[in-house]
Amino acid sequence: MNKNKNTVFIIFGPTASGKTALSLQLAKHYQTSIISADSRQCYKELNIGVAKPTAEELNSVHHYFINTHSITQNITAQTFEEYALQAAEEIFKTNPVAVMCGGSGLYIKAFCEGFDEIPQVAKNIRQKIISCYKEYGLAWLQKEVKEKDFEFWQQAEQQNPQRLVRALEVLNTTGKSISSFRKKEKKKRPFDIIKIGLSLPKEQLHINIDKRVDEMIKNGLIEEVKSLLSYRSLNALQTVGYKEIFDYLDGKLSLPEAISQIKINTKQYAKRQLTWFRKDKQVQWVQPPFNYVIASLLKV
Repeated sequence: MNKNKNTVFIIFGPTASGKTALSLQLAKHYQTSIISADSRQCYKELNIGVAKPTAEELNSVHHYFINTHSITQNITAQTFEEYALQAAEEIFKTNPVAVMCGGSGLYIKAFCEGFDEIPQVAKNIRQKIISCYKEYGLAWLQKEVKEKDFEFWQQAEQQNPQRLVRALEVLNTTGKSISSFRKKEKKKRPFDIIKIGLSLPKEQLHINIDKRVDEMIKNGLIEEVKSLLSYRSLNALQTVGYKEIFDYLDGKLSLPEAISQIKINTKQYAKRQLTWFRKDKQVQWVQPPFNYVIASLLKV
């Protein structure tokens, strides 16, 4: 850490790995703010299913990009890049350190390296793709992307419907692969970036995920999803934890089946997150317990 240069600590890892607790400790030490790099916690209408920090945690440290947007808005990695850079600039006016915390690899990449501007997608194009996805499922999305945008398909998160929907949106709007809008040269940021990746044993991570899902159900996830039924076609709700409960409410799954499916899909998502993050050679990977991580970071 360069004492004469502003620094952003980025804490990331798979879902349920302990990112929130570590980022809070670090932010409190530096008396600074946290920029969330989560693609769903920015939505005001989503709470339980996206595992937002508690009200107490949000009150203890100022957070950017949490409860800042509505699910009716189309938020992209480009949106996040612009927002997060402005947030960092605001933090640096009074503090040389900022903390970023989240599990969205694409958002973190956009913040660190930059993203080409992608033309705005027409609402009717997005709705048509989501409608087909709802009717024909993930297999249809995968087939469409593989056949129409093989360049993107080769390096895509092939089990992630949000990424595949986004690729089709851009293709149908511009006639070009979304890959063509991604910068070949990384942008240089006017601040230092220190990336800390949290790596838990697979067994412990799965225990954490199972526990978190059970707590979500106990805390009212079903009621939250019921309140969002009229918005179910929106891109923000095509995500783990919501789509399974929609299937339960539709009678396609029993409640135990829906809960089991959320746990399975969340574990698969965590695996994809790790696959993405491990491609980054600049990450300092750390193992639990994380107390020593804080101690070592505070020395730099």
